[in-house]
Amino acid sequence: MQNLSAPEPFRLAATGPLAGTVSVPGDKSISHRALMLGALAIGTTRITGLLEGEDVLATAAALRAMGADIERTGAGEWTVHGVGVGGLLQPETALDMGNSGTSTRLLMGLVASHPITATFVGDASLSKRPMGRVIDPLSLMGASFMASPGGRLPLTMTGLCPAVPLEYTLPVASAQVKSALLLAGLNTPGQTVIIEPTPTRDHSERMLAGFGATLDIEETPEGRRITLHGEAELKPQTIIVPGDPSSAAFPMVAALIVPGSDVRITNIGINPTRAGLIEVLQAMGADITLENARTVGGEPVADLHVRHSPLTGIDVPPAIAPSMIDEFPILFVAAACAQGTTRTTGLEELRVKESDRLATMAKGLAAIGVKVEEQEDGLTIQGTGGDPLPGLGNSGTQIATKLDHRIAMSFAVAGLAARSPILIDDRRPVATSFPNFLALMTGLSAEIS
Repeated sequence: MQNLSAPEPFRLAATGPLAGTVSVPGDKSISHRALMLGALAIGTTRITGLLEGEDVLATAAALRAMGADIERTGAGEWTVHGVGVGGLLQPETALDMGNSGTSTRLLMGLVASHPITATFVGDASLSKRPMGRVIDPLSLMGASFMASPGGRLPLTMTGLCPAVPLEYTLPVASAQVKSALLLAGLNTPGQTVIIEPTPTRDHSERMLAGFGATLDIEETPEGRRITLHGEAELKPQTIIVPGDPSSAAFPMVAALIVPGSDVRITNIGINPTRAGLIEVLQAMGADITLENARTVGGEPVADLHVRHSPLTGIDVPPAIAPSMIDEFPILFVAAACAQGTTRTTGLEELRVKESDRLATMAKGLAAIGVKVEEQEDGLTIQGTGGDPLPGLGNSGTQIATKLDHRIAMSFAVAGLAARSPILIDDRRPVATSFPNFLALMTGLSAEIS
C-alpha cells in the first residue's frame, strides 16, 4: 500500500490548448468485480484492461490471501484461477485494504457467507470511513463483527455458512452495499432480494449474469427489485474492462475549461448508471460528442470527443447524483469556470467518501478565489464566466487533499485554468485510481512542476 509519510506536492499548468487522443485506465468498479467473480468461478478467467491502481491491487492481494490464484501476465492482462462459490479459505493475516472502500465493503460481502474469520485494516483515510451500512444488513444474514468505534476499521468479521437469505431495502443509494449483499447471496441458500429505491451503477448485476448467476430484475412501485438465486455455480469468463468514466472526467473537464482545446478520450464506459457527468456537462453547454458507440463485454462503450466550450451554471437534479457520485469534485471545478451559478443538492454521500468531499472542495475552492457556499447536502458555486480562476497567488499555501485522489486531480485540473499557480499537497494518492494521470496530462501539453 502507498506510503504517505513524505508528501510530494505538485501542480499542473497550461501553456496553450490541450490536444491529442488519450486512453484512461480500466474502470475501477468493473476491475474489482472481475477479480472477485473470477475468484468464485471454477476455472480460469482472463481479464484485459484491468486497472492496475492500488485499490484494485488491494482486492487482488486479499483474494490471493483467501486461496484464489491470481497472476499478472502483461500490462493490464491478468488470469484468475477461481476456487468456486463457497471455496474461499481462512486468511492467515489481516487483509490490508489500503485506501479502498470498494474493496473493503465488497469483500466483507464475500466473507459473510463463508465459514471464515477475516480482519480488515486500511490506511488513515479508509479507517475514518464508516462501514455500518454494510455491517447492518450482513449481520442480518448471520455474519458477526468486531469493529472499531463508529463501525470503522480495523474490523474483524466472521461469516456464517449457510447464511440466512435476506430481503432488504437499501436505506441510501449505494452500489457498494447492493454489491456486497449480492456477493454474500451467491453462497446463501434460497433467494437474496435487494430493493433499490434509487438506481445505482449496475456493473454487479451485469457481470453476475455474465458469469452465470441467476438474477431476476423487475421495476416495482418501491423501486428496482433484484432477486439473486443462491448457491450459484459461476463459469469463468473473458473480461475486457472499458476505460473508467470517473478517470475520463479529468481530461474531459480540462479540455472544456482550457481555451482552444480539442481532445479525444477512447474506449470509455458509458453505462447509463455511470454517465451522469456527461449529461450534466452537456446541459451546461459542453461540446462533448460520443463516437464509435459499441458494446464490449456487456457494457456500452464509446469514444469521447471534447472541445473547449463556454459553460453556463445550472441546478443539478439530485436524482442524477448516483450516476456521477465520484465525479462531483471535478464538476465543481467546471462550475467554478462557468457563467452564473451552479447549485447541487442531495450529496450527503460525499461526506463519507475518502474525505468529506463537500467540505474539502468548498475549502479548496474558496482558497483559489471561487465564490462558494457549503450546504449540508451540496455546494452552490458562482462561476468566473470563463475568466481564469484566481489561484493561490504567491501565498505559498497548498490545497489540502486529505489523502483523497479525486480532490488532488480536481484541483490539478483547476490549475490549468488559473491565473496563478494551484499547488496540490501530495501527488501519491492519485495512484489509487489513476496511476498515469500526470503522464496523460503532460501528453496533452499540460506542464507539471
